[in-house]
Amino acid sequence: MNELFGSDAYAPKQIAERVEAVGVTKARLPFLPLCMLGILAGAFIGLGAVCFTLIKSDPGLGFASGQALGGLAFSLGLILVIVAGAELFTGNNLLAMAWADGKITTLDVLKNWSIVCLANFIGAAGLALLVFLSGHPNLNQGAIAETYLAIANGKVSLSVWEAFFRGVLCNILVCMAVWMALGGRSVTDKVVAIIFPISAFVAAGFEHSIANMYFIPMGMLLQSITDYPITVITWGGFFSNLIPVILGNLVGGSVFVALVYHLIYQRHSEPD
Repeated sequence: MNELFGSDAYAPKQIAERVEAVGVTKARLPFLPLCMLGILAGAFIGLGAVCFTLIKSDPGLGFASGQALGGLAFSLGLILVIVAGAELFTGNNLLAMAWADGKITTLDVLKNWSIVCLANFIGAAGLALLVFLSGHPNLNQGAIAETYLAIANGKVSLSVWEAFFRGVLCNILVCMAVWMALGGRSVTDKVVAIIFPISAFVAAGFEHSIANMYFIPMGMLLQSITDYPITVITWGGFFSNLIPVILGNLVGGSVFVALVYHLIYQRHSEPD
């Protein structure tokens, strides 16, 4: 059957072994490559956000179609991360599997997450500044800028618990996308594995911490030069969104994906 349909994907237990091995490699990356790959990942996710906003700025699209098509476009970000190679904080939450199996230490995990998260912010916010300076938000008679402002305003207006649980749900899907991509052997396999989970989380309106590192700084830049009636996009609003979303992403990826699959496939593995 696999030969008939051209499928030679790794089996789920093999994926678990690959996730653990990749986690060990990521935890041992030297500081400079880790930072540079983290900056790239932040910028890649920002590029996905650019495409999402472009589609959402079209007034001819209904809510559901705009979310669905925008989610499809946003998938570009994780495709670039996985295929081109980069270090993304939300995907690296899967390091919890290698940690649970004793292959890396708690310090290894926290060091990786901290460096990558900060580097992702530099990449995402840096891209926001470049896009702002390019004048791209002024396209479509300023509709793109208004869409950015509406998105950023909606994010900083979420309650702490809304932001947290949307973060949990988001990173379950993001880490499942990474998990399934590691099950593929070709670029086509990986792209197909990524598109559907990422499109789903975006369409559902869940919260991705690195995407928010692009959207909210962009909103802050734009509100200083527009008459759009928004006054709540501040650094305080940024962190009131980012902190619970990061915590939610951690729970979603580390607990509901990495540790669950560890219990299923790796807990009773034979010792080396």
